[in-house]
This record gives sequence, structure tokens and C-alpha cells, in this order.
Amino acid sequence: MKLDRSRAALVVVDVQEAFRPAVLDFERVAASVSVLVRGARVLGLPTIVTEQYPRGLGRTVPEVSEHLDGVEPIEKVCFSAVQADGFSRALQEARRDQVVLCGIESHVCVNQTAEDLLADGVEVHVAQDAVTSRTADNRALGLHKMERSGATVTSVETALFELLRQAGTPEFKEVQALIR
Repeated sequence: MKLDRSRAALVVVDVQEAFRPAVLDFERVAASVSVLVRGARVLGLPTIVTEQYPRGLGRTVPEVSEHLDGVEPIEKVCFSAVQADGFSRALQEARRDQVVLCGIESHVCVNQTAEDLLADGVEVHVAQDAVTSRTADNRALGLHKMERSGATVTSVETALFELLRQAGTPEFKEVQALIR
């Protein structure tokens, strides 16, 4: 159940402008997602990003999108990212069977994405400090549901250090600087 850099991809679900005033701790969660995106880049992990109905909900927020380095978000209207056109293909092309999952909302799009990934045999690690919902109850419910379904609840720091495996490397110093 430990994350492995050669098996893992980062999936960022719907961290969009319309959610900024609508969900709990948006700024903290967006900052945590940004750390995951930058850490994934340092570690060479493929990153897949989705946007729920961007015409209505806006694009991925700048604090995240500025670190995506050419990753084009997959637009969707379904709740589960797995059901979006192009998502499964992107994960298959990356040849990854583990996912670090983050985004909005914990009990809807993130949960349904986790459920579908698990059903497809993908190991899911949800960064609890990089997901949120409109209410604390729904955030907790989403995390609980995902964990009961077989996902591992983790944190940004735990996931990145698990992927690093050891200190004393240039990558360690870069990731350590992101976390500080």
C-alpha cells in the first residue's frame, strides 16, 4: 500500500474558481494541491487534471494552474473523472496503477472518482489536506466513504515523502522546500 514513484500518478479534480467562495478552507486546500502538483513534477509523476463544466465554474485556479507545465485539463460534466472523455486513456498511457487523489468536492467528484478508480483496480491514496467540500460533514463523509471502499487516506507530506523514499537527494531538498 506504499506509494511507488514508478506506479503513481497525481489526479487533481476540479480545483476551480467558482469553488473559491463556496467550500471550506479553499485557500489552504488550493495551496496543498499546488504543493502536490509541484512535488509530482519534481518526482516525475504524470499529472491528470479535470475541470467540471469550466464555462460555468471557471478554470483551474492560478495557484495550481501556474505549476501544471502544459498539462491540459480534461473537461467534464460527469461527477467521476473516470467517466470523462480522455481520462482513462490518459491514465492507461501513463501506465500507472496508483493514484494520489486531491480536489473538490470530497463527497461528490473526488469520491465518485475514487470509487471508479478502485473498481478499475487502481490503488487510490487520497490526500485529506488537499480535498474539501462545502461543509465539514460532507468533507468527512467523502473521506470516510473513500476509506471504507478501500482508498488509503494520507496527507500531502506523507504522500510526497513516501514517494521520495530517502533523504539526501536533490529531489528530497526540492520537495522539503515545498513543504516548508
